[in-house]
Amino acid sequence: MDVKEAIEKRRSYRALGPAEITDQTLKELATAAQLSASCFNNQPWKLVFARSKDSLAKIHDCLSKGNDWAKRAPLIIAAFAKKENDCVIKEREYYLFDLGMAVSALQLRATELGLVAHPIAGFDNEKVRLALGVPEDNLVLTLLIVGKKTDDLAALTPQQAAMEESRPPRLPLENIFSVDAYDEKLAVKPAH
Repeated sequence: MDVKEAIEKRRSYRALGPAEITDQTLKELATAAQLSASCFNNQPWKLVFARSKDSLAKIHDCLSKGNDWAKRAPLIIAAFAKKENDCVIKEREYYLFDLGMAVSALQLRATELGLVAHPIAGFDNEKVRLALGVPEDNLVLTLLIVGKKTDDLAALTPQQAAMEESRPPRLPLENIFSVDAYDEKLAVKPAH
C-alpha cells in the first residue's frame, strides 16, 4: 500500500472488533509517530498504549456517553504533549500541530496494518491523565481507538451505524485551498 492508498482507505470507523495487538504492532505504530516531523525536531508527543483489560477499563470510565462503542476496541492510545516541550513562536504553540502530525502518521500506519485508529475528543482529559499516570502539565489531546473494522453494528447508535456505510462528505477543494491569496470560498464551514 502506498501513501495515497493509505490516505484514501483511512476512515474513522466505529464498528470495531477484536484484533491481535502484539508488541510488534505497538512498535510499528509508535515508530510511525516517532518519524513524524516537528519544530526543531523537538518531538513533543508522548503516547500511552492501553492494551491490558485493567488499563482499558480505566479508560472506559473516562469516555463520554456517545463513545460507548470504543469499549469494544482492543487498544486505546492516549496521545499527549506539553507546550513547553516544543516551539512557542509568538502566538503559535507548535506542540498541538506536531502532536497532530504524529497522530496522523500513526493512523496511516494503522491503516496499512489493516487496523482502524479512530481519534476521539469525547473523554474527560483529567480523568484519563490520572488513570494513566500522565504528568499534570500535559494535555491529552486525543484518544485513538484501535481495532479491526467489523460489520457488527450492535454497539452503535442508529446515527453512528448509518455513518459507517460511506465516507462522510468532504468539503470541495475550492473550499479548502486558494492560490496566491485568500478566497472567500475558504470561509465555508462544514455542516454537521
